[in-house]
Amino acid sequence: MSAAGLDWPGLMRVGLRGLGLRPTEFWALTPAELALMLGTTAGEPPLTRARLDALAAQWPDRPRMAGNDGSERTDG
Repeated sequence: MSAAGLDWPGLMRVGLRGLGLRPTEFWALTPAELALMLGTTAGEPPLTRARLDALAAQWPDRPRMAGNDGSERTDG
């Protein structure tokens, strides 16, 4: 959405009056942070446990290494 399409007065009212933010706090927020504070979703649905498990399998914290018996293990 272009900047011209945003309702800045409305966003400022909800941020400053509704959420009680100071102007510096409001302007420091990212759009995603503001959407989260307002309880709206901007795109993706909330993260579920199943989705978290899938992401953890796809992007492990540590690389997996094959053990001597051919099984996978993690170092650490």
